[in-house]
Amino acid sequence: MPVVRPSEAVVHEMHGARFVSYATPLTGSRELCAWRGEIPAGTRAPVHTVSHEEILHVLDGELLVTLDGRTERVAAGDTLIVNSGSALGVENPADRTAVTWVTTSVGLSAELADGTRITPPWTR
Repeated sequence: MPVVRPSEAVVHEMHGARFVSYATPLTGSRELCAWRGEIPAGTRAPVHTVSHEEILHVLDGELLVTLDGRTERVAAGDTLIVNSGSALGVENPADRTAVTWVTTSVGLSAELADGTRITPPWTR
């Protein structure tokens, strides 16, 4: 039975945020990836277009999320559904770290505005 303990989670850092990876093919998941995102105060991630649907649930704090040009504040308890092909930007304007739980399909990639394509290690 695949069980990933907190001490076994793999930490990645990108664009000023931490991604604590729990479920990937390396930990036994065949179809889904799941991670905890930690977005420090003042962090603004670049807008990126996602290849797979993502579900982002805010556990603590609040974020300004721009999805396909529309900006909305999301706070603890809110869940954001990001459909594949959507352009997503995330910003933490608050004075404390925001924490999220994110799930997606294995193989998610993101394309930045300059055409750079990223396949995050926590989705492989």
